[in-house]
Amino acid sequence: MIRIENLTKYYGDVCAVDDISLDINEGEILGLLGPNGAGKTTTLRILTCYMTPTSGNIHVKDLNIHNNSLEIKKFIGYLPESAPLYPDMIVYDYLCFVADIRQLNGGHRESRIRELAGLCGLNEVMHKSIHELSKGYKQRVGLAHAMMSDPEILVLDEPTSGLDPNQIVEIREIIKGIGKEKTVILSTHILTEAEAACDRVVIINHGRIVADGTTDELKKDAGSDYIVHISLQHTDFDIIRDAFRLIPGVKEPIQTGSRDGIIDFYISCSTGKDVRPDIYSVIRDNGWPLLEFHMETRTLENIFRELTRES
Repeated sequence: MIRIENLTKYYGDVCAVDDISLDINEGEILGLLGPNGAGKTTTLRILTCYMTPTSGNIHVKDLNIHNNSLEIKKFIGYLPESAPLYPDMIVYDYLCFVADIRQLNGGHRESRIRELAGLCGLNEVMHKSIHELSKGYKQRVGLAHAMMSDPEILVLDEPTSGLDPNQIVEIREIIKGIGKEKTVILSTHILTEAEAACDRVVIINHGRIVADGTTDELKKDAGSDYIVHISLQHTDFDIIRDAFRLIPGVKEPIQTGSRDGIIDFYISCSTGKDVRPDIYSVIRDNGWPLLEFHMETRTLENIFRELTRES
């Protein structure tokens, strides 16, 4: 449905988006992840025809952003990070105003406003001024605005930014409901959101795509390395380090803490084999008191940190 080809955007000498190519399928909820300044918002602004690229192109269906920007905008509903609301307007009046701009008339206008009020959970605040609303309800009004013309594509830039945990869950459920009928593209740096709501995740760092796939695929592609965390009591770390060097596939232990005679460290294991029995045998044979022993499960957060950390 959407094809991004060699997209590049410079701000002066700064490259915000660096030769990105990406296909987005119809009916997909795509999460665009990355640290602040990675190029997420710039990419979404170009996709929504708000900004032109330095080079490259984006195709939406059979249209492209250079020659058909007005037509493409008709397919897209866009909610920027700060919802563009008029705080002195009543929610109902504001939605009527948006409907008029979108040229919805008569009974269709009223039925669409009622439909969006139910979908976005706005029924109990329709009579309130927007400035009275919490951040969560303002985001809901922004969602209703973006969806007023029933667009095929919904683009959401940091839709849960600044919300409390309960509001995040509420917005997430709304997005998942919308994703059953529309193509949804959302940017976020909240990894649990992407894992819970998105069919597919694209991670961007320094304007380039560094990972693309479902969360399960990203975990699988990250390789077979895993980490074992250990805490031992009354032991010299140099002796520990020398002992574990003898196990095949185990990298040198890294100390993470020392307190009251307890040494905390972890071991990276670069083998497909589970070497925890071998590690435990070394601990047992040396008679070291064991206080903690667990393997770190690979999560999207681990992968994100590895792919976006600074050199």
